[in-house]
Amino acid sequence: MEPKELTFRYAQRQDVPLVLEFIKGIAAYEKMSDEVVATEALLEEWLFDKGIGEVFFAVVDGKEVGFALYFYNFSTFVGRGGIYLEDVFLWPEYRGRGYGKAMLKKLAQTAVSHGCGRMEWCCLDWNQPSIDFYLSLGATPMKDWTTYRLAGDTLKKLAE
Repeated sequence: MEPKELTFRYAQRQDVPLVLEFIKGIAAYEKMSDEVVATEALLEEWLFDKGIGEVFFAVVDGKEVGFALYFYNFSTFVGRGGIYLEDVFLWPEYRGRGYGKAMLKKLAQTAVSHGCGRMEWCCLDWNQPSIDFYLSLGATPMKDWTTYRLAGDTLKKLAE
């Protein structure tokens, strides 16, 4: 099948249900659906009222086939901002057509145009197809680094 033309568009407030649909899609792919507690109200508040993250969609023939959700961070060592890619996801029937690479290219262009020093993301250890894809782009796994997380009651307890 010949690849269709891919375009991008940034999410607007009225797209919150679609953003949540993609979040549920990636959660199902990652076998983590039971961990999704995001709601449309929370996404609207954090993405559009507080402006804490940005979302763009990959669009083919007028249909949103993928999304990327990211936010800006800061590297003290580099002395510049960066982009942290929280999620990138394409519906399975649109994979293998170059759309994922185009999405990461768009995000890299965003990082470069903002003067960012780097772009980072995490990938589950078992997700070999994604790992292979990221390596093919020249991404480097961060050896000797472990991600730590405080959430829920543990976060609240530390905040006391």
